[in-house]
Amino acid sequence: MALPPPEPRIDLHTRNVTFRGYLREDKLWDIEAELVDVKAYALTTQGRGTLQPGTPIHDMAIRVTLDDTMTIRGIVTSMGITPFPECVSAEDPMQQLIGCTMGSGWRATIERNLGGIRGCTHLRELLFNMATAAYQTIVSYRELPSVLHSKQTETAITPPFHLGKCMAWDFNGAVVKRYEPAFFGWQPLRKKANPE
Repeated sequence: MALPPPEPRIDLHTRNVTFRGYLREDKLWDIEAELVDVKAYALTTQGRGTLQPGTPIHDMAIRVTLDDTMTIRGIVTSMGITPFPECVSAEDPMQQLIGCTMGSGWRATIERNLGGIRGCTHLRELLFNMATAAYQTIVSYRELPSVLHSKQTETAITPPFHLGKCMAWDFNGAVVKRYEPAFFGWQPLRKKANPE
């Protein structure tokens, strides 16, 4: 679907972000993210002098290796183009995420380990959305009908992670009723209050 035609305007800035998911031969998963920022005009910077139009301001990437539980088993980064040489010092702290799980509380995990001056703003931005890319890679592949992997059983007692996370996947909505009828109207079990 195309956006409506814009008002007259001048092109100034482009940020390209790409996510890719891979199944490795060792049955682990690689999720890769890349971010590239460019200006459509010459930009004078403090750290690199004048950059001509189209010259990247940022060009950085992350590869996260996950197991089937979405737990990080390895992480590597590339900060090929940054505003300042000191920016690359943000690569080493990324290792603190090894052993963390991409799931509920992922943003808080990133902030706790890499927030503020402990990390790079742009690497954190990539990490925030890597969980979605990982989920779309791993869960979608597992749900393909294949002898290599089996679909979730109809007797599952907990809903797939994506249910209840957006308007379309509302437990009481038409999409869940159509595609995940076992969870239509689902309510999480509530813990009983401790008797006094």
